[in-house]
Amino acid sequence: MAHIDENPLGPHLPLDPLPGHSSLGRLERVLRRGEFAVTTELNPPDSANPEDVYERAAIFDGWVDGINAVDASGANCHMSSVGICALLTRMGYAPIMQIACRDKNRIAIQGDVLGAAAMGVCNIMCLTGDGVQAGDQPGAKPVFDLDCMSLLETVRVMRDNSKFLSGRKLTTPPKVFLGAAINPFAPPYDFRPYRLAKKIEAGAQFVQSQYCFDVPMFREYMKKVRDLGLHEKCYILVGVGPMASAKTAKWIRSNVPGIHIPDSVIKRLEGAEDQKKEGKQLCIDIINEVKEIEGVSGIHVMAYRQEEYVAEMVHDSGVLKGRKPWKREPNPVDQLVAERIEMARDGHEQDQQKLAGQAAQQPH
Repeated sequence: MAHIDENPLGPHLPLDPLPGHSSLGRLERVLRRGEFAVTTELNPPDSANPEDVYERAAIFDGWVDGINAVDASGANCHMSSVGICALLTRMGYAPIMQIACRDKNRIAIQGDVLGAAAMGVCNIMCLTGDGVQAGDQPGAKPVFDLDCMSLLETVRVMRDNSKFLSGRKLTTPPKVFLGAAINPFAPPYDFRPYRLAKKIEAGAQFVQSQYCFDVPMFREYMKKVRDLGLHEKCYILVGVGPMASAKTAKWIRSNVPGIHIPDSVIKRLEGAEDQKKEGKQLCIDIINEVKEIEGVSGIHVMAYRQEEYVAEMVHDSGVLKGRKPWKREPNPVDQLVAERIEMARDGHEQDQQKLAGQAAQQPH
Protein backbone atom coordinates (compact mmCIF):
# COMPACT_ATOMS: atom_id res chain seq x y z
CA MET A 1 0.00 0.00 0.00
CA ALA A 2 1.37 3.42 -0.96
CA HIS A 3 1.47 6.09 1.74
CA ILE A 4 1.06 9.65 0.49
CA ASP A 5 1.92 11.31 3.82
CA GLU A 6 0.61 14.70 2.74
CA ASN A 7 -2.10 16.92 4.16
CA PRO A 8 -4.87 17.08 1.50
CA LEU A 9 -5.31 20.79 2.26
CA GLY A 10 -1.71 21.57 1.32
CA PRO A 11 1.80 20.02 1.50
CA HIS A 12 2.97 22.79 3.82
CA LEU A 13 0.36 21.90 6.44
CA PRO A 14 1.00 19.38 9.25
CA LEU A 15 -0.18 15.78 9.11
CA ASP A 16 -2.72 14.35 11.52
CA PRO A 17 -1.18 13.02 14.75
CA LEU A 18 -0.65 9.27 15.07
CA PRO A 19 -0.54 7.25 18.32
CA GLY A 20 3.01 6.77 19.62
CA HIS A 21 4.47 9.42 17.30
CA SER A 22 6.25 12.43 18.77
CA SER A 23 6.06 14.53 15.59
CA LEU A 24 3.69 15.23 12.72
CA GLY A 25 6.42 14.61 10.14
CA ARG A 26 6.94 12.18 7.29
CA LEU A 27 10.39 10.93 8.33
CA GLU A 28 9.13 9.48 11.60
CA ARG A 29 6.22 7.81 9.80
CA VAL A 30 8.49 6.17 7.24
CA LEU A 31 10.80 4.81 9.94
CA ARG A 32 8.03 3.60 12.24
CA ARG A 33 6.44 1.75 9.31
CA GLY A 34 9.70 -0.16 8.93
CA GLU A 35 10.47 1.32 5.52
CA PHE A 36 14.10 1.99 4.60
CA ALA A 37 14.58 5.75 4.94
CA VAL A 38 16.78 8.02 2.85
CA THR A 39 17.92 11.43 4.06
CA THR A 40 20.40 13.87 2.58
CA GLU A 41 21.98 17.28 3.15
CA LEU A 42 21.33 20.60 1.47
CA ASN A 43 24.48 22.56 0.75
CA PRO A 44 23.55 25.97 2.26
CA PRO A 45 24.05 28.99 0.02
CA ASP A 46 26.17 32.03 0.72
CA SER A 47 23.22 34.06 -0.40
CA ALA A 48 19.98 35.73 0.67
CA ASN A 49 18.18 34.46 -2.43
CA PRO A 50 15.47 31.89 -1.55
CA GLU A 51 15.64 30.45 -5.05
CA ASP A 52 19.16 29.22 -4.28
CA VAL A 53 17.63 27.00 -1.59
CA TYR A 54 14.70 25.81 -3.70
CA GLU A 55 16.92 24.90 -6.67
CA ARG A 56 19.13 22.77 -4.42
CA ALA A 57 16.17 21.10 -2.72
CA ALA A 58 14.46 20.28 -6.05
CA ILE A 59 17.34 17.94 -6.98
CA PHE A 60 16.16 15.56 -4.24
CA ASP A 61 12.46 15.55 -5.17
CA GLY A 62 10.98 12.07 -5.03
CA TRP A 63 14.16 10.42 -3.71
CA VAL A 64 14.57 11.38 -0.04
CA ASP A 65 12.47 11.41 3.12
CA GLY A 66 14.24 14.30 4.83
CA ILE A 67 16.73 17.07 4.05
CA ASN A 68 19.29 18.19 6.64
CA ALA A 69 19.56 21.96 6.94
CA VAL A 70 23.11 22.17 8.21
CA ASP A 71 24.04 24.68 10.90
CA ALA A 72 27.32 26.34 9.94
CA SER A 73 29.11 23.01 9.57
CA GLY A 74 32.86 23.20 9.90
CA ALA A 75 32.28 26.54 11.71
CA ASN A 76 31.88 28.25 8.34
CA CYS A 77 29.11 30.81 7.93
CA HIS A 78 26.29 30.21 5.39
CA MET A 79 22.54 30.80 5.34
CA SER A 80 21.22 29.73 8.74
CA SER A 81 19.66 26.36 9.41
CA VAL A 82 16.48 27.94 10.75
CA GLY A 83 16.25 30.17 7.66
CA ILE A 84 16.60 27.22 5.30
CA CYS A 85 13.95 25.34 7.29
CA ALA A 86 11.58 28.30 7.02
CA LEU A 87 11.90 28.19 3.23
CA LEU A 88 11.64 24.40 2.95
CA THR A 89 8.59 24.00 5.19
CA ARG A 90 6.83 26.72 3.21
CA MET A 91 7.02 24.46 0.15
CA GLY A 92 6.18 21.21 1.93
CA TYR A 93 9.66 19.68 2.24
CA ALA A 94 10.62 17.70 5.35
CA PRO A 95 13.69 19.44 6.77
CA ILE A 96 15.88 18.12 9.56
CA MET A 97 17.03 21.22 11.38
CA GLN A 98 20.54 20.90 12.73
CA ILE A 99 21.36 22.82 15.90
CA ALA A 100 25.03 23.26 16.79
CA CYS A 101 25.78 24.35 20.36
CA ARG A 102 28.84 26.32 19.30
CA ASP A 103 27.09 29.58 18.39
CA LYS A 104 24.10 30.04 20.73
CA ASN A 105 23.30 29.79 24.40
CA ARG A 106 20.39 27.83 25.86
CA ILE A 107 18.02 30.81 25.73
CA ALA A 108 18.50 31.33 21.98
CA ILE A 109 18.39 27.59 21.26
CA GLN A 110 15.11 27.03 23.10
CA GLY A 111 13.61 29.98 21.25
CA ASP A 112 14.77 28.53 17.91
CA VAL A 113 13.21 25.17 18.75
CA LEU A 114 9.83 26.80 19.38
CA GLY A 115 10.09 28.96 16.27
CA ALA A 116 11.09 26.04 14.10
CA ALA A 117 8.27 23.84 15.40
CA ALA A 118 5.79 26.66 14.78
CA MET A 119 6.97 26.80 11.14
CA GLY A 120 6.37 23.08 10.71
CA VAL A 121 9.84 21.68 11.38
CA CYS A 122 9.31 18.13 12.67
CA ASN A 123 12.90 16.85 12.95
CA ILE A 124 15.77 18.29 14.98
CA MET A 125 19.37 17.05 14.88
CA CYS A 126 21.30 17.90 18.05
CA LEU A 127 25.04 18.52 17.61
CA THR A 128 27.82 19.89 19.76
CA GLY A 129 29.40 21.55 16.71
CA ASP A 130 32.94 22.01 15.41
CA GLY A 131 35.25 24.45 17.17
CA VAL A 132 35.57 27.95 15.68
CA GLN A 133 39.25 27.30 14.93
CA ALA A 134 38.14 24.89 12.18
CA GLY A 135 36.26 27.58 10.27
CA ASP A 136 36.94 30.67 8.21
CA GLN A 137 36.38 33.08 11.14
CA PRO A 138 38.56 31.64 13.93
CA GLY A 139 38.32 34.90 15.86
CA ALA A 140 34.64 34.25 16.60
CA LYS A 141 33.68 33.64 20.23
CA PRO A 142 32.45 30.08 20.85
CA VAL A 143 29.52 29.53 23.19
CA PHE A 144 29.07 25.80 23.95
CA ASP A 145 26.59 26.60 26.71
CA LEU A 146 25.15 23.12 25.97
CA ASP A 147 26.56 20.04 24.27
CA CYS A 148 24.77 17.40 22.19
CA MET A 149 23.68 15.43 25.27
CA SER A 150 22.28 18.37 27.22
CA LEU A 151 20.69 19.73 24.02
CA LEU A 152 18.87 16.43 23.48
CA GLU A 153 17.66 16.51 27.09
CA THR A 154 16.59 20.14 26.75
CA VAL A 155 14.43 19.58 23.67
CA ARG A 156 13.04 16.32 25.10
CA VAL A 157 11.94 18.13 28.27
CA MET A 158 10.37 20.90 26.20
CA ARG A 159 8.48 18.32 24.14
CA ASP A 160 7.50 15.76 26.78
CA ASN A 161 7.15 17.92 29.90
CA SER A 162 6.06 21.20 28.26
CA LYS A 163 8.75 23.09 30.16
CA PHE A 164 11.71 25.33 29.49
CA LEU A 165 14.94 24.48 31.28
CA SER A 166 14.01 27.16 33.80
CA GLY A 167 10.91 25.14 34.74
CA ARG A 168 8.54 27.70 33.20
CA LYS A 169 5.58 26.06 31.48
CA LEU A 170 5.03 26.02 27.72
CA THR A 171 1.48 26.54 26.49
CA THR A 172 2.14 24.39 23.38
CA PRO A 173 5.16 22.03 23.32
CA PRO A 174 7.17 21.42 20.13
CA LYS A 175 6.17 18.19 18.39
CA VAL A 176 9.57 17.05 17.12
CA PHE A 177 11.45 13.86 16.24
CA LEU A 178 14.89 14.02 17.87
CA GLY A 179 18.12 13.03 16.18
CA ALA A 180 21.84 12.96 16.90
CA ALA A 181 25.09 12.11 15.15
CA ILE A 182 27.29 9.05 15.69
CA ASN A 183 30.80 8.17 14.55
CA PRO A 184 31.55 4.44 14.76
CA PHE A 185 34.88 5.04 13.00
CA ALA A 186 36.62 7.23 15.59
CA PRO A 187 38.57 5.91 18.59
CA PRO A 188 37.95 4.69 21.21
CA TYR A 189 35.98 2.20 19.09
CA ASP A 190 34.74 0.03 21.95
CA PHE A 191 33.15 3.06 23.60
CA ARG A 192 31.11 4.14 20.56
CA PRO A 193 28.08 1.83 21.15
CA TYR A 194 27.92 3.07 24.77
CA ARG A 195 28.07 6.64 23.52
CA LEU A 196 25.03 5.86 21.37
CA ALA A 197 23.28 4.45 24.44
CA LYS A 198 23.87 7.72 26.29
CA LYS A 199 22.39 9.72 23.41
CA ILE A 200 19.34 7.46 23.32
CA GLU A 201 18.91 7.94 27.07
CA ALA A 202 19.15 11.70 26.56
CA GLY A 203 16.38 11.60 23.95
CA ALA A 204 17.73 10.57 20.54
CA GLN A 205 15.14 8.70 18.47
CA PHE A 206 17.21 8.49 15.28
CA VAL A 207 20.88 8.93 14.47
CA GLN A 208 22.88 9.65 11.35
CA SER A 209 26.45 8.36 11.17
CA GLN A 210 29.65 9.86 9.86
CA TYR A 211 30.70 8.68 6.37
CA CYS A 212 31.02 4.90 6.20
CA PHE A 213 33.90 3.76 3.99
CA ASP A 214 34.84 0.77 6.13
CA VAL A 215 31.90 -1.64 6.09
CA PRO A 216 33.65 -4.42 8.12
CA MET A 217 34.33 -1.91 10.91
CA PHE A 218 30.72 -0.78 10.81
CA ARG A 219 29.52 -4.40 11.00
CA GLU A 220 31.51 -4.84 14.20
CA TYR A 221 29.98 -1.67 15.61
CA MET A 222 26.45 -2.83 14.75
CA LYS A 223 27.08 -6.22 16.35
CA LYS A 224 27.78 -4.49 19.67
CA VAL A 225 24.81 -2.17 19.13
CA ARG A 226 22.54 -5.20 18.70
CA ASP A 227 24.08 -6.92 21.74
CA LEU A 228 23.02 -3.87 23.77
CA GLY A 229 19.57 -3.85 22.16
CA LEU A 230 20.04 -0.27 20.95
CA HIS A 231 18.79 -0.96 17.42
CA GLU A 232 15.34 -1.52 18.96
CA LYS A 233 15.39 1.84 20.73
CA CYS A 234 16.69 4.10 17.96
CA TYR A 235 16.63 4.28 14.16
CA ILE A 236 20.16 4.12 12.71
CA LEU A 237 20.89 5.79 9.37
CA VAL A 238 24.32 5.13 7.86
CA GLY A 239 26.24 8.05 6.37
CA VAL A 240 27.35 7.43 2.78
CA GLY A 241 28.59 9.57 -0.08
CA PRO A 242 30.53 9.62 -3.35
CA MET A 243 34.22 10.43 -3.39
CA ALA A 244 35.34 12.57 -6.34
CA SER A 245 38.89 11.22 -6.61
CA ALA A 246 41.72 9.47 -4.78
CA LYS A 247 43.36 12.86 -4.26
CA THR A 248 40.21 14.16 -2.56
CA ALA A 249 40.00 11.05 -0.41
CA LYS A 250 43.63 11.46 0.72
CA TRP A 251 43.11 15.13 1.55
CA ILE A 252 39.96 14.40 3.57
CA ARG A 253 41.64 11.57 5.44
CA SER A 254 44.54 13.83 6.40
CA ASN A 255 42.66 17.06 7.10
CA VAL A 256 39.12 16.29 8.26
CA PRO A 257 38.99 14.82 11.78
CA GLY A 258 36.66 11.89 12.32
CA ILE A 259 36.52 10.59 8.74
CA HIS A 260 38.09 7.16 8.33
CA ILE A 261 39.00 6.11 4.77
CA PRO A 262 40.81 2.76 4.41
CA ASP A 263 43.75 2.28 2.04
CA SER A 264 41.61 -0.13 -0.01
CA VAL A 265 39.28 2.73 -0.95
CA ILE A 266 42.18 4.92 -2.05
CA LYS A 267 43.62 2.09 -4.16
CA ARG A 268 40.27 1.40 -5.79
CA LEU A 269 39.91 5.04 -6.81
CA GLU A 270 43.52 5.28 -8.00
CA GLY A 271 43.06 2.22 -10.21
CA ALA A 272 39.96 3.58 -11.93
CA GLU A 273 40.02 5.19 -15.37
CA ASP A 274 37.22 7.54 -14.34
CA GLN A 275 37.73 8.20 -10.62
CA LYS A 276 34.58 10.29 -10.17
CA LYS A 277 32.43 7.54 -11.72
CA GLU A 278 34.19 4.95 -9.58
CA GLY A 279 33.58 7.05 -6.46
CA LYS A 280 29.89 7.06 -7.26
CA GLN A 281 29.88 3.28 -7.80
CA LEU A 282 31.78 2.81 -4.55
CA CYS A 283 28.99 4.66 -2.74
CA ILE A 284 26.34 2.45 -4.38
CA ASP A 285 28.29 -0.67 -3.39
CA ILE A 286 28.52 0.51 0.22
CA ILE A 287 24.78 1.25 0.29
CA ASN A 288 24.09 -2.27 -0.97
CA GLU A 289 26.25 -3.72 1.81
CA VAL A 290 25.01 -1.67 4.75
CA LYS A 291 21.32 -2.00 3.85
CA GLU A 292 21.59 -5.73 4.62
CA ILE A 293 23.02 -5.21 8.11
CA GLU A 294 20.51 -5.98 10.85
CA GLY A 295 19.53 -2.86 12.74
CA VAL A 296 20.16 -0.39 9.90
CA SER A 297 17.01 1.64 9.21
CA GLY A 298 18.23 3.86 6.40
CA ILE A 299 21.02 5.86 4.83
CA HIS A 300 22.08 9.49 5.07
CA VAL A 301 23.57 10.57 1.74
CA MET A 302 26.17 13.33 1.98
CA ALA A 303 27.12 14.35 -1.55
CA TYR A 304 28.81 17.72 -1.13
CA ARG A 305 28.98 19.42 -4.55
CA GLN A 306 27.76 16.18 -6.12
CA GLU A 307 24.10 16.51 -5.13
CA GLU A 308 23.01 15.77 -8.68
CA TYR A 309 24.13 12.14 -8.18
CA VAL A 310 21.91 11.45 -5.16
CA ALA A 311 18.88 10.35 -7.18
CA GLU A 312 21.00 8.11 -9.41
CA MET A 313 22.74 6.44 -6.47
CA VAL A 314 19.50 5.88 -4.58
CA HIS A 315 17.87 4.46 -7.72
CA ASP A 316 20.77 2.18 -8.66
CA SER A 317 21.10 0.82 -5.12
CA GLY A 318 17.42 -0.17 -5.05
CA VAL A 319 17.06 0.76 -1.37
CA LEU A 320 13.59 2.20 -1.87
CA LYS A 321 12.27 -1.10 -3.26
CA GLY A 322 9.82 0.72 -5.50
CA ARG A 323 8.66 3.14 -2.80
CA LYS A 324 8.29 6.76 -3.90
CA PRO A 325 9.17 9.37 -1.27
CA TRP A 326 7.23 12.61 -1.28
CA LYS A 327 7.76 14.80 -4.32
CA ARG A 328 6.79 18.41 -4.61
CA GLU A 329 4.40 19.04 -7.46
CA PRO A 330 4.94 22.24 -9.50
CA ASN A 331 2.66 25.08 -8.54
CA PRO A 332 1.76 27.84 -11.05
CA VAL A 333 2.18 30.36 -8.24
CA ASP A 334 5.87 29.46 -7.85
CA GLN A 335 6.96 31.25 -11.01
CA LEU A 336 4.99 34.36 -10.06
CA VAL A 337 6.60 34.45 -6.61
CA ALA A 338 10.07 33.97 -8.12
CA GLU A 339 9.48 36.80 -10.58
CA ARG A 340 8.32 39.15 -7.83
CA ILE A 341 11.34 38.33 -5.70
CA GLU A 342 13.60 39.06 -8.65
CA MET A 343 11.80 42.34 -9.37
CA ALA A 344 12.12 43.38 -5.74
CA ARG A 345 15.82 42.54 -5.77
CA ASP A 346 16.41 44.43 -9.01
CA GLY A 347 14.56 47.44 -7.63
CA HIS A 348 16.63 47.37 -4.46
CA GLU A 349 19.88 47.24 -6.44
CA GLN A 350 18.74 50.16 -8.60
CA ASP A 351 17.86 52.17 -5.48
CA GLN A 352 21.31 51.48 -4.05
CA GLN A 353 22.97 52.58 -7.29
CA LYS A 354 20.85 55.75 -7.35
CA LEU A 355 21.75 56.57 -3.74
CA ALA A 356 25.42 55.96 -4.45
CA GLY A 357 25.26 58.29 -7.44
CA GLN A 358 23.58 61.01 -5.40
CA ALA A 359 26.18 60.66 -2.63
CA ALA A 360 29.00 61.02 -5.16
CA GLN A 361 27.54 64.34 -6.37
CA GLN A 362 27.36 65.87 -2.89
CA PRO A 363 30.04 68.45 -2.05
CA HIS A 364 32.68 67.18 0.39
